[in-house]
Amino acid sequence: MINDKKNWKKKISLFLTAQMISLFGSSLVQYAIIWYITLTTTSGFMLTISTVCGFLPQIAISLFAGVWIDQYDRKKMIMFSDGIIAMVTLLLAVSFFLGYREIWLLFIVLLIRSAGTGIQTPAVNALIPQIVPQENLMKVNGVNSSITSFIMFISPAVSGGILSVITIEATLLIDVITAFIGIFIMFTLNIPSFVKKKDEKQTTVQGVKEGFLYVKDNPFIKRLLLFLIAVMILISPAAFLTPLMVSRSFGPEIWRLTASEMTFSAGAAVGGLLISAWSGFRNRMHTTILACALYGGLMIGLGIAPLFLVYLGLNFLIGITMPIFNTPINVLLQEKVNSSMHGRIFSLVQISSSCALPIGMMIFGPLADIVQVESLLIVSGGCVLLVALISQRHVS
Repeated sequence: MINDKKNWKKKISLFLTAQMISLFGSSLVQYAIIWYITLTTTSGFMLTISTVCGFLPQIAISLFAGVWIDQYDRKKMIMFSDGIIAMVTLLLAVSFFLGYREIWLLFIVLLIRSAGTGIQTPAVNALIPQIVPQENLMKVNGVNSSITSFIMFISPAVSGGILSVITIEATLLIDVITAFIGIFIMFTLNIPSFVKKKDEKQTTVQGVKEGFLYVKDNPFIKRLLLFLIAVMILISPAAFLTPLMVSRSFGPEIWRLTASEMTFSAGAAVGGLLISAWSGFRNRMHTTILACALYGGLMIGLGIAPLFLVYLGLNFLIGITMPIFNTPINVLLQEKVNSSMHGRIFSLVQISSSCALPIGMMIFGPLADIVQVESLLIVSGGCVLLVALISQRHVS
């Protein structure tokens, strides 16, 4: 254990490097697949199917993935999910090289890739506290958030540039190569398991039930999940409807939509570095609630922004608030939840977030055809501020 304490910085550096390489390849290919479907079919219906295929499996498998993450070696779970994603992507590339370019093949691959992500994401969050001392969790989670945001920032441009030079099948191979590198780095890491298997005969269903009972018996986790769901529903207009607002109010040019996405991702990368350097308030929830309040105020700002440049500036600031909101939540769960339950709780957090945003769109999406998006941003931003105020009273 002493050696582990001394070597944790080297281990987490290699671990984050492996995840960064793997995520970069996956992001490039994910954009490439979606753009290929868009350009090949020019069908909104097909694009909707691809979105569903890339979204629903994460929700469906996360419930069970949490149990597997708590029962088996988390490092091996990450390597396994990464390997499965790489294998199906390789099979798709081979199929395309041989001339079989059916769209339904892309949908199947998106389904499997999404399921793999549903395993990998909570496994990564559960594994970090096995490597990192508790007092350094905020810094490491902040760095991880910044890396993810930076990849999301550069992936669309890099993927577009690659697709303009090489074919889709050659682009698919990038994910295979980066996954292999990531798996190799993970294989070299010696990460002892801190998770004790309480019951070797426990079924997956029993494990899922145990996870829900854990939340039921833990008022703090329960309130935290409800808080997260409420905020995710209310911020959905900022997450999904701003491209519509930009198109309607500032102009339908592609560069405007691209600038909107890139400023948010750039802000999120800066926010990850900020929370890593600052580490937030001693009370983790105070940091999250502050970010929540700032997000609500900035949503109102988006709704009244008179110029596109002002909108971009506010969008950049919103991006900064996201890691400051999310990172303390991850750290709180890593600190307060039993190690044997990390997988299930992080899976429930992923399910909550993944379900809340579509619910928000079911509410605000149709309203966007009746009222201005700006009005929705102002109202929902005010509600986010209200949630922050109520939550602050409960943790004070």
